[in-house]
Amino acid sequence: MSIPIYDSFDLKYKSPFGAIRRYQPSVFALRFPENMNVAEPVLVMFRPGEKERFIRLELTDSTTETHVYSGIFNPQHLGLHHYYFTLLIDGNRRYIKRSGASIGVLDNGDLFQLTVFHEEMTAPEWIKGGIMYQIFPDRFCKSKIAHENIPGDRVIHENWEDTPLYRSDERGIIRNNDYFGGDLKGIESKLLYFKELGVTCLYLNPIFESHENHRYSTACYEHIDPMLGTDEEFEELCSKAKEYGIDIILDGVFSHTGADSIYFNKFGRYGAHEGAYNDPDSPYRPWYCFSRYPFEYESWWGITTLPNVNENNPEYTKYICGDDGILQRWIKKGARGWRLDVADELPDDFLDNLNVAVKKMGDDKVIYGEVWEDASNKESYGVRRRYLIGGQLDSVMNYPFKEAIINYIKYSDPIPFRDGIMTILEHYPKPSADILMNFLSTHDTERIITRLAGEDVGWHDREWQAERYLTPEQYVYGVTLLKCAMVLQFFLPGVPSIYYGDEVGLEGYKDPFNRRCYPWGKENKDILEFTKELGRIRKSSAAFAQGEMKFISCTAEECIFARIDKLNRRGAIIFLNKSKYPKSYDLKAILGDEYTDIELIRKPKGCGDKTLDIPPFDYAVALCDI
Repeated sequence: MSIPIYDSFDLKYKSPFGAIRRYQPSVFALRFPENMNVAEPVLVMFRPGEKERFIRLELTDSTTETHVYSGIFNPQHLGLHHYYFTLLIDGNRRYIKRSGASIGVLDNGDLFQLTVFHEEMTAPEWIKGGIMYQIFPDRFCKSKIAHENIPGDRVIHENWEDTPLYRSDERGIIRNNDYFGGDLKGIESKLLYFKELGVTCLYLNPIFESHENHRYSTACYEHIDPMLGTDEEFEELCSKAKEYGIDIILDGVFSHTGADSIYFNKFGRYGAHEGAYNDPDSPYRPWYCFSRYPFEYESWWGITTLPNVNENNPEYTKYICGDDGILQRWIKKGARGWRLDVADELPDDFLDNLNVAVKKMGDDKVIYGEVWEDASNKESYGVRRRYLIGGQLDSVMNYPFKEAIINYIKYSDPIPFRDGIMTILEHYPKPSADILMNFLSTHDTERIITRLAGEDVGWHDREWQAERYLTPEQYVYGVTLLKCAMVLQFFLPGVPSIYYGDEVGLEGYKDPFNRRCYPWGKENKDILEFTKELGRIRKSSAAFAQGEMKFISCTAEECIFARIDKLNRRGAIIFLNKSKYPKSYDLKAILGDEYTDIELIRKPKGCGDKTLDIPPFDYAVALCDI
């Protein structure tokens, strides 16, 4: 097989791999057959909207088979860069551009991407190597504590196993006003459960006062919703969780508020003449954009119960991001960071201010953003975003990994999987990649076991989704596929994020059926024990916290990859047999001399130490020196 002219994933062509720090030299190299008449190879590097930089590549290595031309790029500017190569072949001008994910080809292709991030950018160390657990608070666990000041218009289920209400009312409105009563004390009662799972961070969906069960329609940022508990009980939860080695991050919804809120007060809940909707002289009035006061106003995706705010309004920015503002208020009460809802709808100036406010409380405070695409080249509302170059987000929710894992496990095409994983790792700064939020499902998506084994939801409506469950045969198959997906989730770069109930086989199509209550007493113990095992293995090596990624073999039937911790010269090798047939591996033959002192820390029963026999849909993990 002939070697490529250029491969951006391969250190022989570009070193270091992936995104680079500002002022960090990066070596680029092209390789040509010795019989190709090449002249004047040049690296053409530019930032969108700016002039190109031309870097001459010189002949640095010559053998009877290959000529290597190399050059050094020293980045002076932050942000997204693009590049290609130009040269003469037999006296004719030719170009080398990208084909697929990383391979350079002549003339026809796309530009390569290079991300340049701030030279001092780091990630909070405490979250690296850990395990995250996402909780939709109303549906996780209900304590027996009676709460005060519950609004009388809330529908409260008596049966924990009910299907959430999903039909519209007589006016055609889906009110989201049914509650099951999960609360902060319920979460606190399960701290030992989290500890046994290996959880080090709880990510809570919104917990502030709101009059919809999802609580993304904030009514008051200054207090916990009364059905969840009190501000003091939140502080107690953070303090008790810390005793178990667990930190808490909160969901920040700052692009909009609820119409039914102290700030907008459309329905008069907070006084007949209070709030922006009822009082043109309200201090909150400038937060919102009315086109015909008060009846027409900007709202989130046209949903009138969610009026948009002008995040750059000085008073709103101060309220959220100022000293002793909302961000700092809840960090002082015990939170260790924030996940930002719809980060692509938060303007850059606001994110800059938000970062300053959070990091004033300590560099260990983490900021995640909800971004569904590749966050390194994301555009929103005509603006190229700069989330991950320093000064805004620490990392993001990793939807690209989620889709890559699911499609690989379900459809067995290895090329999009490998390319999808490596592209994100190439585009993101390593500090961000080390703490990516790696989930398989969330409150916004179908449950993973349903996605893997159930009928595709397609355009089916809520009536179709509501009481549709996997058949016994589908469920058994779903558990098998789920375990394979979780192996990848736990051992690829980033931090595995378990959506509550995924670890016990909870099913469900889209919202609200993916938000059913945790099935206490009816857990799938097999998946639960499997999850605990993955957590124990993950904590066995620093390679899972900061190791680089290397695919050894990736086919329709198997995935073998290494996590390489160069700092400690240690590695971990993961073997996943995702086929219907057993596989045997000669460790020396497949790993060669690159990996030494190999120790199998997880192997199927009956395996030796030199020959690795893996049953269908099973895995093994080895630690080694590198």
